[in-house]
Parts: sequence; C-alpha cells; structure tokens
Amino acid sequence: MDSDVLTRQPGENAGADAVASRPAPSTADPLWWRSAVIYQVYVRSFADGNGDGTGDLAGVRTRLGYLKDLGVDAIWFNPWYPSPMADGGYDVEDYRDIHPQFGTLAEAEALIAEALALGIRTIIDVVPNHISEQHPWFQAALAAGPGSPDRERFWFHPGTGENGDGIPTHWVSSFQGETWTRTTNPDGTPGEWYLHMFTPEQPDLNWNHPDVRREHEEILRFWFDRGVAGVRIDSAALLIKDPDLPEVGEKEGPGQHPTEDRDELHDVYRSWRAVADAYPGTRVLVGEIWVPDIDRFTAYLRPDEMHTAFNFDFLARPWGAASFRDSISQTLAAHAPVGAPSTWVLSNHDVTRPVTRYGREDTAFAFLKKRFGVPTDPELGRDRARAAALLVAALPGSLYIYQGDELGLPEVEDLPRDLIEDPMHYRSGGIDPGRDGCRVPLPWSGDEAPFGFGAAGTRAWLPQPAAWSALTVETQEADPRSTLLLYRSALRLRRELIELADAPLAWWDDAVPGARDVLAFRRGDGFACVLNAGEDPVALPPGEVLLTSTEVDGSLPPNSAAWLRLQTPPVSTTNTPESSAPRG
Repeated sequence: MDSDVLTRQPGENAGADAVASRPAPSTADPLWWRSAVIYQVYVRSFADGNGDGTGDLAGVRTRLGYLKDLGVDAIWFNPWYPSPMADGGYDVEDYRDIHPQFGTLAEAEALIAEALALGIRTIIDVVPNHISEQHPWFQAALAAGPGSPDRERFWFHPGTGENGDGIPTHWVSSFQGETWTRTTNPDGTPGEWYLHMFTPEQPDLNWNHPDVRREHEEILRFWFDRGVAGVRIDSAALLIKDPDLPEVGEKEGPGQHPTEDRDELHDVYRSWRAVADAYPGTRVLVGEIWVPDIDRFTAYLRPDEMHTAFNFDFLARPWGAASFRDSISQTLAAHAPVGAPSTWVLSNHDVTRPVTRYGREDTAFAFLKKRFGVPTDPELGRDRARAAALLVAALPGSLYIYQGDELGLPEVEDLPRDLIEDPMHYRSGGIDPGRDGCRVPLPWSGDEAPFGFGAAGTRAWLPQPAAWSALTVETQEADPRSTLLLYRSALRLRRELIELADAPLAWWDDAVPGARDVLAFRRGDGFACVLNAGEDPVALPPGEVLLTSTEVDGSLPPNSAAWLRLQTPPVSTTNTPESSAPRG
C-alpha cells in the first residue's frame, strides 16, 4: 500500500475530501426502500419508559435520537398488538390496538409522527398465517361448534379413525411437535381438530375464505392511514394450505407442497400490493420468505407483488469468502430479472447473534442445530461480526440491523431455564435453548443491571449479563474503536458515497493476488470492499483506507474487512447482475 495512505481505525471519520457526497435522502423519495437502512426494534427489549421491566413505546420515543445518530432510515417493529404472549406477540389478539404493556394506540401514532420528523419511517409486523386463540374470531368458532360459518375461517377438521382420535395429517410444526389440537364439545365429549403450524395458541387462518382476505386488507389500510410506511409479513409463504390435506410428498412439483409456497399465494400479495399502491408515496411490503429455491423466492418480488423480502440464504451461510460470494452472486442474479433490490441481514429476533455464531466451529445457522453448551470463541466471533457488518453495508440493496448487533452483543446462553419464555424451548422438551438469548434487553448506560434499559433498581424481564457493562451505548460512545462507532461510521459513509447509492457490484478478482479466502468487490470505479476471511494477513490493495473493522498497518489482518477509495479503476473485475432498474 502507498506509504502516504491514511489508515483510519474503527470509528474514525474519513475527511470530506475522501468521499464524493450525495444529497441527503428525502422522506418524500418514492424509492427510499431500495437502499434503506432498516433497524429492527424488539419492543420488549429496547427501552423501558415506565419502569416495569418491559420495553415500551415510551422508551422507544426517548431513544429516537440514538437511532437518528446511528443513521437509520426506518424502524421495523415486531408485533406490538394486544396478545397473550404465547409466542412473543406473534399470537395477535387485536390488530387495531397496542399491547397495554407497550402503551396505547395514541402513543404509537405519536411515535410514528415523531420518527418521521427525524427522517425515520416506520414498518410494522403483520402475522397473517395465524391469530391468537383469544382472538374474537376463534372464540366464536369454538362456541359455534362443528359445521358453523365461524369455523370456516380456520382449519377445523374431524379426526381419523372410528372415533376421530387420529390427527388429520402428520404435517410438521415450525416449532416441532404436532400441528393439530383437538377441541372439546360443550357436553365434554371430544370434538374436531384445528390446525396450528406453530403453537396450539396460534390457530391457522383459512386463506381460502373471503373474510380472512378482506380483514387483512382492512388491517393494512388501518395502519397506512396512521402513517406507517410499510409492513413486514411474517411467515409469508405459509398462508395457503391444500384443502385436500395431503401428506408432504403426496403431490409432486413446485407449488404443490401442502402448506408452503403454494402458487395461490401470489394472488394474495397482488391484492395487498394494490392496497399499498393506493396510498401516496411508497408503502412497502417486506416478506419473511423461507424458500430455498431462489427462483421461487424471487417470484414473490415481481413488480405487482412484494417490494422486497428477507435474504435468509446469506444470513444462514457459514463464514468464508467462497460461501459469501456464492450467496451474493446468486442473490443479485436472481433479483435482477424482477427489478427488485436485494436485502442483507446478519441476524434478527429469531437467530443466534453473529458474535456468538461466527465464533463457533460450525458458523452456519439453522434452527434445528440450536443446542445448549456449543462452545464459541468470543474474540474470533467479534472480529468476524465486525467484518461481516462492513461487508453487508457495502452491498447494493437495503440493509437490516437487529437491535444490539451495532453494540456487538453476544447471544446470552446461560439464561435461567425457568425464565425462558420461547415456545421453541419447551416444545423441544428443553433440548433447544430457544430464541430468548438474542432478545435480552439492551444495555444503555451504567455499571450494573438494568444498564439504563429502565430506571435504576428495576428488574428487566430477562436478566442482562454483568459483563455487558463494557458494551453499553455510553461506554462505546467514548471508545473510538467500539463496534457502535464502527456502525455509525459505516452508515454515514453508506449514505454519503455516491457509489454506494446505486452503482453495480463487480468482483475484483485480483485485488490481492495469490491470497486465499479473500473476497473483494468494487462499486463503481472509486470504491472497493475487501474481506479477509482467512487465517493469515494479506496485503491491502492500493487506495485510501476509508474504514476498517480492525486496526491495520499496511496489511489486512485475518477475519477483517476494509473499505477503500480507489485512486485508479481496477483492471480485472467480474461483473455481477444487479437489480439496478428502479421500480415503484
């Protein structure tokens, strides 16, 4: 590397002459979603405004300045509706109100307006596959009995065998265990069975019924009328079921699975897109779509369906240059024909945090692999998580950040068993630790729990590790090499650099000649990202260092990444298809 190059450490700002700036984004921009940075707020664990140990909307409102300083364009809220909390709020009782623990509908409306005044849009969660067993519809269905119109909104069915004692199908629950629960008739005799692809407290809706479709379109309008900029659609590929109730594999071919990714789903999302498009600006539809076939996945992103969908392929990949490059190439190539932007995400409220996952021998993610006692190297995981953060922030498309990842929080893997609430834990017979380890309340300040999450002396709903005193926002704001300031610098540069706005990606194959496990690409002629996923230092290519995930001195250490301002365009690149054509 040129000896005159200024090497900046994590958290240091590149000078004004180091970047070609672009205008600040406008809240009126109809294409804001194509490159937005979206921050996921898990309300229970973000900030406690009333001192009861549970995060709430009042707490979020006090921290909007933090999110603005971080540099996000939108906030995505996990379900904030009234719920018995059998599954962390994904068992919704009423879509037109706010859970009393979190606040009121008026507070939600104020939050939406206050965030927008700071340039931050709001995206909410909609859970269309199922509702709570306490929802008025399901209570009416139970009371009405077999054959009633109220039961047609769900999947009630007689059991098999002479006395109906056998379950109707052997479909597998997303939370392990059986997917049918038997009801009891008013006279105490065994009744029909009802379907629940998750827990028994979450009965599945029948999306072949017009009431179900009409109700969800009205729910969209209710929140769009209150200023919400988009919805994230939970379990978006599971809504439609085969009414013949075949077992998995009895019908062959794409779109024929009895419960997943059925072709009829696309009609649902076309109707939702029509609702969204009827509003001024752009109200986005974001799908949670776990579909392994990349072509089936991107079919949901055609111009008259969803705007974007979560990229779970990249999230689940093991650490490594070849693995990441393969996922990035496949993702960009698949999105290009439908004109949709890719999304990039390292974790969410369901996934083991990167600092812990990347420190393990097996760094890939899969729900069925989660077990207690899997060893991890926290320093290795931290280095890799920081490098991965720079990698995804430099890719074309939108970026999702799960709360706490910007602080480098690890998974909490020693929660007392009696405090774990996640149904994935108890439905596995206690084998699976569940997802609560990534849902522990955030540390904001101070030397002891609750670390500013709530008032001093209050007890958070999940205990925070004592070691988190070194990871609080307050501590990290004073440390120029902290993960928080690395994220702030990356998001600032992502906003300012023209190349990171819409320039296509091209692989830079000889950026580090002869090096193994190195991933390098450029955006336009002036920007490059280099990831060293190997075990040995590699030479940095010529250029001005804008930002690095760790300290560098002429070479890039193992498990680290760097952003470069190139002095001359690289001569050896491989172009990658990229979804550059805008669509509204």
